[in-house]
Amino acid sequence: MQIEQLETFLDLMETNSFNRTAERLNLTQSTVSARIHALETSLGRKLFTRSRAGTQPTPAGFRLLDHARSLRHQWTQARRSVQSTGNFALSMRIGIQHDLVSNHIADWVTGFRRVLPDASFYIEHDFSNQMSIDLLAGELDLSILFTPKNLPDLHHELIGEVGYRMISSHANCIKEIVPESYIFTNFSPAFDRMHRPVVAGLDEAPLSSGQNITVCGLLSSLGGTAYVLEDSAIEMVADGAFHYVNDAPRIPQAVYLAMHLRNRHSHVHRRMLDSARKQLSGT
Repeated sequence: MQIEQLETFLDLMETNSFNRTAERLNLTQSTVSARIHALETSLGRKLFTRSRAGTQPTPAGFRLLDHARSLRHQWTQARRSVQSTGNFALSMRIGIQHDLVSNHIADWVTGFRRVLPDASFYIEHDFSNQMSIDLLAGELDLSILFTPKNLPDLHHELIGEVGYRMISSHANCIKEIVPESYIFTNFSPAFDRMHRPVVAGLDEAPLSSGQNITVCGLLSSLGGTAYVLEDSAIEMVADGAFHYVNDAPRIPQAVYLAMHLRNRHSHVHRRMLDSARKQLSGT
């Protein structure tokens, strides 16, 4: 069994299409078929059935799924452990939600280095869905995100919250906002559920974004009205060009730390979790 066979199997379990998996993995369809056939031969079981209705996993395919995920994760961990051999006792790969790094990335890193001074860190910012995928694959050790995915191999803990406030260059209350001047924001599914009732009728706005830094840039250049992170709102209001929209509520956003289930009791991961909690609480 080769790791490429497991990667192909896992992708095919998502797509249910040999053609689509070939496109996503940049392979020929014959290569995908050959890898699946080799995996089936080594296991002695058929993993997929193909018909006019499409490709469907067999009971053996479903049975293999969790084991394949675990094997891929272990392989990635082993590869990283070998490759990171050098001057540092530990290497940590951390994903952070886009909006949480825009203004305070140095604070996050300082906190991490304080609790693990002998470790090396790789930091990237992304959205919750991709970070969850990377955690499952072993490409990340931790992620700090807005939207936890309910997957059996992931463990999440609530570590705090951030807030969003509506600011404007001209509107004092919501009824004064016109769609042409509103930047519609969708920072997360939880935010969207609270945001839409507040701004009913403004969802046809011509500008929209899911990143705080982009929204702040658009407001600074074009003016208008939008929800931004509280820290950004404080700075922009203090500069004098914007003010708070009086009847627009603060929208809270829960923040979670996610890790692979097998690491939930790890001493290293618990120390990182404590650091992240302190960063959000400001202590």
